[in-house]
Amino acid sequence: DSWELYGWFAIIIFSCRYLTLLALPQALFNFLGFVFYSPFPDIPKTEVSPLLVPFICFRVVTRGDFPELVRNNVQRNVNICKDAGLENFVVEVVTDKPINLICGSSNKMREVVVPPSYKTRSGAMFKARALQYCLEDDVNVLNDQDWVVHLDEETLLTEGSVKGIVHFVCDGQHQFGQGVITYANEEIVNYFFTLCDTHRVADDMGKIQFQLRALHMPLLGWKGSYVVSSLRAERKVTYDNGLDSSVAEDSYFGILAASQGHSFNFVQGEMWEKSPFTLMDFLQQRKRWLQGLLLVAHSSKIPLRYRLLLCITVYSWVTVPLTTANLILQPLFPIAVPQWVELSVSFIGGVWMYMYIYGTFRSFSIRRFGVVKVLAFLLTGVLVTPFKVIAEIVAVIWGLSTPKHKFFVVKKDVQQIV
Repeated sequence: DSWELYGWFAIIIFSCRYLTLLALPQALFNFLGFVFYSPFPDIPKTEVSPLLVPFICFRVVTRGDFPELVRNNVQRNVNICKDAGLENFVVEVVTDKPINLICGSSNKMREVVVPPSYKTRSGAMFKARALQYCLEDDVNVLNDQDWVVHLDEETLLTEGSVKGIVHFVCDGQHQFGQGVITYANEEIVNYFFTLCDTHRVADDMGKIQFQLRALHMPLLGWKGSYVVSSLRAERKVTYDNGLDSSVAEDSYFGILAASQGHSFNFVQGEMWEKSPFTLMDFLQQRKRWLQGLLLVAHSSKIPLRYRLLLCITVYSWVTVPLTTANLILQPLFPIAVPQWVELSVSFIGGVWMYMYIYGTFRSFSIRRFGVVKVLAFLLTGVLVTPFKVIAEIVAVIWGLSTPKHKFFVVKKDVQQIV
């Protein structure tokens, strides 16, 4: 009997064991995403004439700290759109500091500078404030039937993602969409953190794809980049939702939009970004995500039935320090739990391992790196798993012990690192 054997300490052992089950919804969504949908889908083809494609605004939000990076990426993205045959579009930069884009209809660029004096009605801040500024009547130049694609300042389009976006907006059945982002393209600055982000790639193709294609709602949250929005729907939801919506404005906006009846779907085609360059950036990034999602999970402005699964998922992250302790507690202090608990924990672990393997193969292409290097990346990822877990635990503890209403931006300009 565990209670007779361990006494009060059995409470800690059982708690750590059962808390692992908080990760079950996320594991199930990822599993169903890989079972029902192709992990390596083809890019959809659209027969619509380029002249008939709705107008698309690719919107980049930045503080203006990396002007050269933003200018270079904007020009690349404009060229990618043109190469993909897109004609009705503009790449718009929304910035706190001027970055001196060469704007005009001929080069498909626009720069919007958010004045320091601008305040939203609810007190929204950071990226949400900038996004809301674009929706103001005296700033917005788009029509309600136009579409907005939200990008981070380091996000790079591909022809596949442009074609996927065109297919999505021409289909017109859903108001919001999102696709997969990969992190091991072109120059890799930090292989360790790029390996850490292979799990995010798998998360996009598993959990996010399933919830958007099957449920048409981002019940477990979604990203703030590679977001395709109907402008009409975006203006109805707005980003002006208070201070608590400003740290993880993406998930707050998505779940709020779902609660208002808007429909979501998955967008085919991948975009490219880079993983954090340094340990401090990695920890700060994860800390902000955790703090922002906690604010979303606890928001009384969103009906509980729409944020319940996110609550469970966030608390599975919060309790990582305790559930990780199972690796030590279980061998030293074995306890008897129902078989369904053991099966559920094994299922969660199996899904996690598959996601890592898939994410590695999806990120590190055999065509680019070769079989030997990809297998080496796979093995290296396994060997550094303890360090990844420790980093996540540090981020959790840091996130729980510091103020939540902060917005840290990681370094993204490779030239500044070099």
